[in-house]
Amino acid sequence: MPYYDYFCADCQKRISVFQSYKDYGVVAPVCPECSGTHLKRKLTRVRIAKSEDRRMEEMADPASMFGDVDENDPKSVARAMRKMGSQMGEDLPPEFGEITDRLEAGESPESIEQSLPDLGGGADD
Repeated sequence: MPYYDYFCADCQKRISVFQSYKDYGVVAPVCPECSGTHLKRKLTRVRIAKSEDRRMEEMADPASMFGDVDENDPKSVARAMRKMGSQMGEDLPPEFGEITDRLEAGESPESIEQSLPDLGGGADD
């Protein structure tokens, strides 16, 4: 669907406007909220599909995945964990979100580990 994102300077809102390919660039868009015409086009994020093999190759490269991680900074570790989690392309357990949230808040990994003793599983698991 040819929807385009704009910012309306008249009502200060971010909006989406449907325009056919034929009309884009020819007919001036109008804000559906306030009928304003002072719109500035906003680009949306672009996603690139990667095969599972490619994702795994990138994760195996320590320079690309963990090159800027400061292991003494919980926030830096949390960023790396979130990046790794998004690269996995799988649903992660709820504990993953809790741990990364706590790291981002500045809590030490040791403190988190002590408060979640069953996190790694037992010796029998």
